[in-house]
This record gives sequence, structure tokens and C-alpha cells, in this order.
Amino acid sequence: MNTKEAVANRILALCREKGLTVNALACVSGVPPTTIYSILDGKSRNPGVVSLKKLCDGLEISLRQFFDCELFDELEQEIQ
Repeated sequence: MNTKEAVANRILALCREKGLTVNALACVSGVPPTTIYSILDGKSRNPGVVSLKKLCDGLEISLRQFFDCELFDELEQEIQ
């Protein structure tokens, strides 16, 4: 799994956990739905840390909590 996939999977898992749809997450975080869908679909080449922070604020978690997940423990090397 690469980093983009891990970030997308983590967002979806947190939405399920919090009972939020993507559109509801967009409303509470102030991140446009199109941006979130770009991250989830892998179209966003590099989701910015500011966008991730806003999503975390909407999910009522910290960035540390977002990345404190086994999804991020053994990612593929991104350098090519």
C-alpha cells in the first residue's frame, strides 16, 4: 500500500467510525467535497497537510491520532 491509499483508507475508516458521509465531513471540516473525493480517488497527487489538518479538526482528532494507525507502519517506499 502506498501513502495515498493509506490516507484515503484512514479517512474512510474514520468517517465510518464517526458516522459521517464524505459530504458531512466536508461541511464540518471546511474542505470542499471535491478535494476530499480527489484524495479518496487517488487523483490528488499530494494531499496538503493543511487539508489533512482541517479534516482532522472536522473528525475531532489530532494529526497525531490520524497517523497513529497500523496503515502507516509499513508503507511502500515512495522514492523512485
